[in-house]
This record gives sequence, C-alpha cells and structure tokens, in this order.
Amino acid sequence: MKNGVLERVVEMKDERLEKLAQVLVEYSTHVQPGDTVCISAEDGALPFISAVARAAVKQGGIVKYYVDLPDVDAEILRNGNDTQIAQPNERFGHCAQSDVWISAWGSRNTKTMANIDGEKLKLRRLANKENRKVYSSRMGDGSLRWVGTQFPTEGDAQAAGMSLEEYEDFVYRAGFLHEADPVAKWQEMAQMQEKWIAYLNQKKELHIVAEGTDLTVGIAGRKWIGCSGQENFPDGEIFTSPVEDAVNGVITFSYPAILNGHAFPKVCLKVEQGRIIEATCADAAKNERLLSYIDTDEGSRYFGEVAIGTNYGIQQFTENILFDEKIGGSMHMAIGEAFQEAGGKNESAIHWDMINNMCQGGKIYADGQLFYENGQFLWDILEK
Repeated sequence: MKNGVLERVVEMKDERLEKLAQVLVEYSTHVQPGDTVCISAEDGALPFISAVARAAVKQGGIVKYYVDLPDVDAEILRNGNDTQIAQPNERFGHCAQSDVWISAWGSRNTKTMANIDGEKLKLRRLANKENRKVYSSRMGDGSLRWVGTQFPTEGDAQAAGMSLEEYEDFVYRAGFLHEADPVAKWQEMAQMQEKWIAYLNQKKELHIVAEGTDLTVGIAGRKWIGCSGQENFPDGEIFTSPVEDAVNGVITFSYPAILNGHAFPKVCLKVEQGRIIEATCADAAKNERLLSYIDTDEGSRYFGEVAIGTNYGIQQFTENILFDEKIGGSMHMAIGEAFQEAGGKNESAIHWDMINNMCQGGKIYADGQLFYENGQFLWDILEK
C-alpha cells in the first residue's frame, strides 16, 4: 500500500474516533466549562483517552485521566495476600466523585483475568462496594454525568470473531458514527423508546416466556428509563429495576453470560420471591465459579435490572456486554446492584447482565397483555 493511501486510511479512522469523542463530550455528557472530567480506559485504549481529552478541553472541562493496567491487576490478584487484594480501586473512587466520567472498554487481551481464583475476584469486588454505592447514588440523583463506550482493539476484535478492521466498522456503525448527524439518529431512537416507556410505566407485572423461561417480574411503582446514547455508547435499551421480592419462576439465558473472561453457556436461574434459589449453566464444570459470582453478597442473589434491547443495528453477539445487551430482539436481566433512578433498592458489589434472544418464539406480557413477540414490539396495541 502506498504511503499516501495508508495515510488516508489512518486519517479516516482517526476522524471516526474524533467524531466519537465529540459526541460523548457534547451530546452524551454535556461537558460545561469548569466541569471536572475524568477519562479512563485500559492501556490498550490510549488513543481514546487522547481524543476525548482534546474534545473535553475544547468545551472548557478540567481533565483528569486514568489508565488501567490489567496485567498489573492480574499480578496482584494472583500473588497478593488478602490485604493487598482487598484495596479499593482509586480510579473508581475518584471518577465516581467527578462531574463527568467518560470511560472506554478496550482490552489487549480479554482473557487476562480468566484464570484468577474466583474467591480472589470476589474479595476485589467487595473492596469496591463503597465506591459502587457512591457511583450508584450519584448516577441516581444525576450529579454524575457518565458514559461508557468501546474503543476497538485487537483483543476485543478476536473475542468477537472479527478482524480489527471489521470490528472497527462494527463499533462505529453501532454508534451511528457513519451517519452525517449521529445525534439526530439517537434522538430518533429516544422518541421511539418514550412511547414504550409511557406504556410500561402504567404496568405492574411482566410475564416473560421463552425457551426454558417462564418468569413473572414485578414492576409496580418502578420507573422505566430509555437509553439513547447518553450513558452507554452505543446504546439502545429500555430498563427498570424489578420489585425486589416480586420475581418468580425460571429464566434461561440463551446467550453465554460473560464475566472476567469466562463464558457461562445457558445460565438457568430459578427464583422465588425475588431470590435466586438455584443457578446452573450448560457447562457443569463452570457451575462452581458461576455460584461464586452469584454469592458475591446477599444482594447478588436478587435482580437489579430487567430490560429490552432496542438497537436493531446490532444483531451479532460479540461477548461484549456493551453491545450484546442492546441487541434488537433481545431482553436481559442483571443480578445485583439496582438503579436508584428507577426506584430500585437492591444493593450489591456486582451488577451482572445476562441476555436472552427473544426472536424465536419469545413473548413478553404486561399485566396480561402481549406487547412484545418474536423480538419485536407490537406497535398496534399503542394505537388502540
């Protein structure tokens, strides 16, 4: 490839990243002069930190940046004693106290933590419980404006089964960054979501039916929230937090549940009065580790979220929750920490999303009325 052609390709990719940074700063978090803006990412995503810093400085933000080093964290977890492991993450604490927090996922190696002992990972999660409480509280009252996104890396591209170039195209297109006006597309999605939010805010109970799933979820008095590029980017979901003791039945998640480099196929949870009483997955050898996450604390036996994915531009499962939970035609639930802004009360050091494909016969009823079938909203019921 001639140097001039190579330079044009690099310039095109840089332009997409600069466009992403501008959208995150100006649309997602509305950075204002004098705002403290924390930017964080792993060492594999340094170009992201630089691009967002440029955009934030232009808006008058006071920039602080943090670089996570997964290899160092893995060393501490493998060889440290309990005191060394149980240290809260300073970056988490500082960013949770800022005016704005803009972060990116982007790993050189998505399996860095895959072979770390489950109890050590649990100890680390519990060490950050207070940080998570502050984070959840400030998210809930709106004093923290935050957004998380993806920076395309070789590691994440490999996990998704794509080349880096393919993965870059996937990431940027999922955020509508190939459009002349990405913000207009997100505003269009927000208008669509608001119609279903208004419908669901009047309901008391969901009934979710799919393969291996027959679950009722209490939502009375809870607030549904739409996501259109202002907290996750790319985005596309409507969610709430279930009534803590009003989830009953069984749910089997068709997509693997991913955490710390582990994939748990077809997680099946049996629930009574909100509490998970049995948890298994299709790979019996992984059940012990699965239970170590579910038993992080008492709150991790309860649900913090129920949601429906609304981004039909995302159809491919990539083992990256940022994209996978937004898949149009899917629904998901999360064990653990609830959303205060939705009225949730459950507290936990973990918030773990698990996703179900609803396109093959899946149904969701609200107070007995079918409103979602085969991965699609039934728009005609809003017209009656």
